[in-house]
Amino acid sequence: MTTLVVGAGIIGTTIAYELQKRGRRVILLDKGEVGRGASYGNMASIAVTEFMPASRPSIWKQIPGWMLDPEGPVRVRPGYMPRLLPWFARFVAASRPAKLRQLEAEGAVLCNRVYDDLLPLLHETGLEAELTDEGCLSLYSNEAEFQADREHIEILERFNFPHQRLTGTQARELEPELSDRIGIAVLFPQNRSLRDPFRLVQRLAERFTALGGEIRRGAVAGFDRSQRITAVRLAESERVVAEEVVIAAGAYSGLLSKMLGESMPLETERGYHTQIMSPGISMRHSIIWPARAFMVTPTAGGIRVGGTVEMAGLDAAPDYRRSKITVRRAQTALANLRCEDFSEWMGHRPAFPDTVPVMSASAKIPGVFYATGHGHLGVTYAATTARLMGDLITGVTPPIDMHPYRVDRF
Repeated sequence: MTTLVVGAGIIGTTIAYELQKRGRRVILLDKGEVGRGASYGNMASIAVTEFMPASRPSIWKQIPGWMLDPEGPVRVRPGYMPRLLPWFARFVAASRPAKLRQLEAEGAVLCNRVYDDLLPLLHETGLEAELTDEGCLSLYSNEAEFQADREHIEILERFNFPHQRLTGTQARELEPELSDRIGIAVLFPQNRSLRDPFRLVQRLAERFTALGGEIRRGAVAGFDRSQRITAVRLAESERVVAEEVVIAAGAYSGLLSKMLGESMPLETERGYHTQIMSPGISMRHSIIWPARAFMVTPTAGGIRVGGTVEMAGLDAAPDYRRSKITVRRAQTALANLRCEDFSEWMGHRPAFPDTVPVMSASAKIPGVFYATGHGHLGVTYAATTARLMGDLITGVTPPIDMHPYRVDRF
């Protein structure tokens, strides 16, 4: 049985490794280099506390104001708005109180499994050293800011995710570079970081090929099928025969599903980062400041600053003003942070309007599977997604109910 996994980011590569380990003959296909998409520039965080649906009324009611603010945490390019309206209508529909509680539970189920799946994966591949021991500090300048984020904290309490409220002084004892503008912090001890997320994908790919897996370069141009999938056609006129195809191409998965006649409401939340190799400071913890919409993580040999969301589709040129905004904001929390010897990056996060990924067999075509829409939690969910998809594809009963993550739920 040959399984073709389309998409060599962290999700696709981890699935390919899992299936190869289970005895499938696996081909991992991508139009670019392994791990060079969103997996290259993510914020390196195992963010198990960040499953709260984005479709909350407290968020979407602010979007019109944010759109008028060129430095707002969410930016929609005006020309893209007409194309975004159907997605945004579903986003608002997912904000009903009963629906939000359902979505919170679906995210919590996945996040509760993360380390059960990730730690064994890192151990068996010899990658334990890629995961740091330190957690993440969520920052607040005062009590009012903390209360504005109270909804998030209450969700964590409801699902028993550990956290600890700290004074500004206690936070600076853990992370001395924090400025005295920080009056309150919350420590999320389980939100550990990766030393280099790109290196993790590369090493997983090496383990995959060491088990006999094959990596190919090529862009998908179409699919062949009779009663079930039979092959994938590439833009170079090649044809790759496969009895199973897994669509794990991140934000590009929607284009591929349309080729199969199975459209999905998948958008790209374009994310930016600045990787600073000479920051003038050192950090142990990652930090996030919800009110100012940025995150800072020590990773990839330096310090990475990211945050905010831009909705502009897959083809628009990057707007690196977004990167500069987050660096300026980071310097309010880290007064000694210098931006020297740096690079800027933009990538495409795959986002469904209800914030929950699709991990599912096709509802229409036997032999086709989908694993996409992980949003900001791709690296967080990667090992768990691989475990669950491995079970689905090989006919093993998964350890959780997979019905909420089906492709035809919309």
